[in-house]
Amino acid sequence: MILQELYWISCIKLEKMQLLKLYINFPLESAGQVGGTLAENLSSDHNDITIIDTNEYKLRQLQEKYDLKTIQGHASYPSILKEAQAEDADVLIAATYSDEINILACQIAYILFKTPNRIARIRSTDYIQESSKLFNPVSIPIDYLISPEMIIAKNIFNIIEYPGALQLFIFSIGRISLFSLKISDASIKLVEHIILLLPESVINSGTRIAAILRDKIFIDPQNSTHIKIGDEVFFVTTLENVKLITNEFQKIDKPYKKIMIVGGGHIGAMLAEKLEKNYQVKLIEKNQKRAAELAKKLKNTIVFYGNASNEELLIQEHINQVEVFISITDDDEVNIMSAMLAKKMGATKVLALIQRKAYVDLVQSSMIDIAISPQEATISAFLKYLGNTNMLNIFSIRNSMAEVIETVVKGDETTSQIIGREICDIKLPPGAMIGAIIRNSKIISEKQYNPIQKNDHFIIFLNEKKFIKDIERLFEPNPFFL
Repeated sequence: MILQELYWISCIKLEKMQLLKLYINFPLESAGQVGGTLAENLSSDHNDITIIDTNEYKLRQLQEKYDLKTIQGHASYPSILKEAQAEDADVLIAATYSDEINILACQIAYILFKTPNRIARIRSTDYIQESSKLFNPVSIPIDYLISPEMIIAKNIFNIIEYPGALQLFIFSIGRISLFSLKISDASIKLVEHIILLLPESVINSGTRIAAILRDKIFIDPQNSTHIKIGDEVFFVTTLENVKLITNEFQKIDKPYKKIMIVGGGHIGAMLAEKLEKNYQVKLIEKNQKRAAELAKKLKNTIVFYGNASNEELLIQEHINQVEVFISITDDDEVNIMSAMLAKKMGATKVLALIQRKAYVDLVQSSMIDIAISPQEATISAFLKYLGNTNMLNIFSIRNSMAEVIETVVKGDETTSQIIGREICDIKLPPGAMIGAIIRNSKIISEKQYNPIQKNDHFIIFLNEKKFIKDIERLFEPNPFFL
């Protein structure tokens, strides 16, 4: 894939806050997805956005689509940053494919423009492992690191650790998770029947069915809600119950053991390193030099130099015995085609990393079991940081069809809009659903919900990102609220 230099800056007024964002050295398609999605999210809040880029055509596209200003030029140049009024910005985001440029951008913003908050995308594990020593006001002035590659590797690892789960996210309270699975058993007809099928220990743990995805629409489940074949059901439960619940509906015979990874980039290397301790891992890398590097770095992973679309190679490496095939190169077409070929040749489950949203939509119902979007990981990380301190987690799910928000109740009855109130009295924005409430590290039942207490954690499904601010305001304590 050809890299084209793109230098992006956005100066944005976020109500009382002005935001500066910087993107440098993105591949064109990736920049369009991540940068465009961020522009969409932030412009929907009526923010004043300015984007700097060397690509005039890309700037014109964004300007026509969103309410923002553009400046053509190199965003690393102090003169261009000054033209973008960087000295008035509160946050700088450096999110390029070059760690070194991201680091330099944060330093320039800090030294010349005194930008108070600086976010950098860091890909290399060498930097991440030493982050506490390197990135601080005394050394390198970066306040917050975002590593989409690390997030993606962790998400894939979770899916492998919990066979049958389509998605699995862990909340700030480490033992509580959100996971989803497909319903394929025709005997399952009602939500209440699903609960009755679960082991008593799971029921007593407070497991909640948070939402149901059907025909690209999220449904707020009630006892009268009928479950249909093909529904994706989202559970909030403890980590130890994920396998129990999955086995009730999918009867997974045994844990995964044999894994094949295609692509030895940052994600592939991180994932192989995490998996090789407990799984039989093979990794295919098309670049001979990179394959040699990985063969030295990885201790228990078998590394091959070759092409994953080569049927002879896949047959030779017993693709029909592979339980999870993961294609995570930087090329969508390679990932899609190799995953489909692997599935056709007998791989049990196939995952593909897909950057283009249009491609994700196309493969949702194809031979590919799980499509992984790097944009979801990136956007979620940005939105989490840009939110207020009550927003503990934001997860984009199913190609950003919905956001799952973990927020905590702060304040007291004089400053909070919701402490001491009944659940039914809370006015949520359109399309928002309460998936679960966690109190004292436990998922509580409906009978225990009321009244709402300080430090309750709410898990909320939100169909539209534009209402994230409304959720923030609802849970944010206000000294003037009586």
